[in-house]
Amino acid sequence: MGWLDGWFGSSSSDESDPLGKLDPKLREFLARESPVKYTTQQEQEQQQQQQQQQSQGTAPGKAPVPTAKVLATEASKQQQSQNEEQQQQQQQQQQQQQQQQQQPALPRASLYQDGRYAHLWKNYRPQYEIENETKTDHQKLMDVLEGFKERKAMIGKAALENCAEEQLDWSNCMKYSSWADRATMCRDTVRKFERCYNMQSKLLKALGYLQTYNRSPEVDEDIQMHADALYHRMLDQEAEIEKCKAEGRSVPAFPSLFENSTYKIPVYPTKAQPTAATAAAGAGTGEPGKQDPYEPSQAIMESWQEKLANLPEPERMAEEEALRAEHRAKAIMAKNLQELWNEQSKEREQRRAEGKETIGDKIKRVLGTPNY
Repeated sequence: MGWLDGWFGSSSSDESDPLGKLDPKLREFLARESPVKYTTQQEQEQQQQQQQQQSQGTAPGKAPVPTAKVLATEASKQQQSQNEEQQQQQQQQQQQQQQQQQQPALPRASLYQDGRYAHLWKNYRPQYEIENETKTDHQKLMDVLEGFKERKAMIGKAALENCAEEQLDWSNCMKYSSWADRATMCRDTVRKFERCYNMQSKLLKALGYLQTYNRSPEVDEDIQMHADALYHRMLDQEAEIEKCKAEGRSVPAFPSLFENSTYKIPVYPTKAQPTAATAAAGAGTGEPGKQDPYEPSQAIMESWQEKLANLPEPERMAEEEALRAEHRAKAIMAKNLQELWNEQSKEREQRRAEGKETIGDKIKRVLGTPNY
């Protein structure tokens, strides 16, 4: 009776479930369609009891002790996971290596060496290759000669760079020195600079700076730095000798500048022998049991002895190595010219066999000139 409930209050069942008087079908519809899920007080109490039981079961004092079997299974699972990760990494590395091998080799002119835009570089050819194909025989010969002349000019430039301090001392002497030094035009400073320039040029030649066959600028820079180091080592040896003479001690025997040198540069004699290597330009081919074809003859060595006899010991060694290197560079240039002439002669013979002989080919064949 509803009016009695209004006077004496509702029952406990009504308070715990206000929707209990609704029709069951209506309650199912509300539970299905309502966005807010309604839970009764009994359901809330049951959920709280379950949470308390779970918290008590996982408490530190009541934590279950793992058995040996459980530990073994966990260790095996970890080992399997590690093995799977290693296998995946190895597979990824193999895939990357295969992709790199499949990718075409890109030229150095490409900024993307990872394979991007490879189709654009498919038919690329460097400019120097195209220019070499279009050059005439005379231009090819002049390239060899001009390359040798250019290297000789580069030796002077490199020697001036190594003697920058001596050149600066000469300039300061002419500007700020005493009147006595100016009256003699800074003779001592000029001699110091001239000696540095001459010795640096000889050391650069001795280390192979004249060679021109496909060498990178990094090698030229290494040769220049090593030549400067050898020159200053020679100055230190001379200062030690003067000090020993002044103190009355015996002069120690210093090794040659090129004897214990660990510096090695590649030698490029000809196109037919690009793999030979020596420690200096006049040290031979580097192959035991084989005579260097670019070594000077006995007559040339005798002509050098007259020039070397009047020089002190350190300068004599540098001068001899420089003469050997210059002789080697000239012999290499002559060999390259001879190979170029032989190649041009074969091309003329091929054109003649194919019936495409030009007027210039006929003139050269009649006159017997290899290059002009």
